[in-house]
Amino acid sequence: MAIAPPNIQIIDAGQATTAEALALFDSLAPVSLDFMWGRWRGEGIDTGHLMDGMLEMSNWYGKEFIDTETVHPLLFANRRGEIFKVAPLASAMDMVLKLPMPNNPSFKPLLIALTSLFNTDKSQARLRMMENRGKVTATMIYDYLPINDSFRKLDENRVFGIMDFKKIQQPFFFVLTRDQVKP
Repeated sequence: MAIAPPNIQIIDAGQATTAEALALFDSLAPVSLDFMWGRWRGEGIDTGHLMDGMLEMSNWYGKEFIDTETVHPLLFANRRGEIFKVAPLASAMDMVLKLPMPNNPSFKPLLIALTSLFNTDKSQARLRMMENRGKVTATMIYDYLPINDSFRKLDENRVFGIMDFKKIQQPFFFVLTRDQVKP
């Protein structure tokens, strides 16, 4: 069965099949480390992944890239809209992924409470150029989780991300939009 050409409309729709998301990711240009500097707002792409909607339900804001050794992979917003950094811990991730339906709205209070418990100012990841699906591109490597997030360019202020998590075979997809547009 042939796969249709990449469809950029999946970004606006916020959903796609895994095959459609992979085709789009593969069609996009890589990005450099410098391109990623700054704070980015995140939004998941629904592909039927176990984590679909989970980050948004826990008030995920996005990511921040200061330099190659200082990366904050999980930014969240509190009830007042203030942004805080979270330490992604393997034990918390394992617990959330074992919930019967982690993206069920009834778990929202639990997810918000968990994120607030793991507040940190310490960098939790780093950024490197790595090969993913045939192209070398900026990739965020978590310090304490078997996760890499690779990025491809949608335009000057948006990237399409793919999360490769060793414990889950299906990739998770997301879009990052630059907080402050580059001049």
